[in-house]
Parts: sequence; structure tokens; C-alpha cells
Amino acid sequence: MPAQIVKKDLVLRIAEIIIDELKLEDVTPDSFGPEIDLVDELGIDSMDLATVVLVLQDEYGMKFDEDDYPKLVSIRLIAEYISEKIESTS
Repeated sequence: MPAQIVKKDLVLRIAEIIIDELKLEDVTPDSFGPEIDLVDELGIDSMDLATVVLVLQDEYGMKFDEDDYPKLVSIRLIAEYISEKIESTS
């Protein structure tokens, strides 16, 4: 159960960052579905994703491999990526 709570917090924080950085209107972290395809459904391009990744790197003190960017197409996948990176360094 605690892992689910932490993951939910992570998903909400990633949603907040995406909303803030991309200046999305009429969207809240709670209404931002973790499965929404950021590229196909929201039209996020590689520059937008790079901006979000830079903020996430600062937020979580980790490095994202540029080769992994194409895999980061939903909040759920970004949250799993961050979780795996954090677990692999601890």
C-alpha cells in the first residue's frame, strides 16, 4: 500500500510539472489521466519533453538518458521510469 501512495504522489507531481511547464489550461493534476499519450493526445513535441525532463531531473536529482525520451509518452511511464532509476541507485 505505501508504494501505491508514493506512486500516486509521483504521478500527481509529474502532472503538476507538465501542466506548469507547458502552461496547460483547464487541466488539474487530478484530472490529468496517467495514461494520456503526451505526444498523440496533447501534442507535446521533443522540445516540450526536453523542458519537462530538465525540471524532473532537478526535482528528483537524477539523470534521464536521452535514448529513453521516446519511451516517456505518458505520466505513468515517466513515473515508472523515475521509480526504477531511484530504486537502481539505492
